[in-house]
Amino acid sequence: MPAFLEGLACVRPGYLAISFCALVAATGCTPAVPPDLLADIDAVDRQLIDLGAPRIAADEYASFATRWAALRIRTQAYDDLIRWPWESNRIEDELRQLLAHGDTTLVRVQEEQAALRRTAETAIAKLDERLSALSSQVASLGSHIVLGKELTHADLLLKQARSFFQQRDYARSLEITKQANETLDVQTAVLTRDLQRYADAQQIARWQIMARRTVEWSRIHQSPAIIVSKVDRELLLYENGKKVSSYPVRLGYNGLKDKLVQGDGATPEGRYRVAALKGEGETQFFRALLLDYPNQEDRRRFRAAVQAGIVPPTASIGGLIEIHGMDSTGTSQTLGCIMLDNSHMQRVFSRVVAGTPVTIVGALTERNAITLTLTELQQQQGAT
Repeated sequence: MPAFLEGLACVRPGYLAISFCALVAATGCTPAVPPDLLADIDAVDRQLIDLGAPRIAADEYASFATRWAALRIRTQAYDDLIRWPWESNRIEDELRQLLAHGDTTLVRVQEEQAALRRTAETAIAKLDERLSALSSQVASLGSHIVLGKELTHADLLLKQARSFFQQRDYARSLEITKQANETLDVQTAVLTRDLQRYADAQQIARWQIMARRTVEWSRIHQSPAIIVSKVDRELLLYENGKKVSSYPVRLGYNGLKDKLVQGDGATPEGRYRVAALKGEGETQFFRALLLDYPNQEDRRRFRAAVQAGIVPPTASIGGLIEIHGMDSTGTSQTLGCIMLDNSHMQRVFSRVVAGTPVTIVGALTERNAITLTLTELQQQQGAT
């Protein structure tokens, strides 16, 4: 026994506790489990949880948490013990190793979170840009109804992605962003399918032939004729085979599609004639030119669609397709007809007669607004 401990045997019992405390202070005895060490490990644990380590670094965090739980139980047995400076302290060594492990994991998780944050931020920005571009492009084509619900859904997903980003749940934010892009991918494919014919060279050639024949008819018969280009939103008025004027038009809410059934909002394509001119009191519009839709070709296509099951047998082919001005309410939307401003409608109305040919085509050139838009959509899809 060390000499200073042997001396304790000569101390009166009443003074033993005081002398022992003095001895602890004099010799530098310390607690077996340093409180600051426990506090540091606990702080690291909280930071790991806040950063989402249980999800981001599941295996590493599980190892850390398991060791921490076991050591925490063992430290409870050492709460009231002290140790001499020359004594080894295995539990303190294990705790310090655990702290080092936690610090290393924390650094890695912080780096991964920073990288994930940058990735999520970039993904959200690209989605925002893509959604804005698609909304603008679809609106410019006048076919917003084609993607209306899907664009709204994608916009909601974008808001959710931003919300998770603000909550620092970057992984979830990226997941939602991916869902939004997949939604836009599907709808881009639908839009491309529906409008691909505007990029079809053979279809463009057929439309060009229809237009040339109409112009030639005007020249031969020294009479007026009308050509409507749906993609250009333009009505071209010819007299004696020469273009004399052009006017902007509005189409049905789904006007870029070729009309098939009543209520589809599409504007028909084909060669028609003015069946009747409707003036004041004869139409709900300012003026109107009633076309002879449906013609034989329209009826043939309709029957084929019914036989193929594309449209139900109870569907109707519809009718009452007109070139007209605005109605008394000043509405700027039509259900499938061709609408002009009233001043332009008056000029056209005064130049045509019953029997005037009206040819409606999708486009007159291969390089048109839709082909450019489809190219942009495909580029945006490939960039995500």
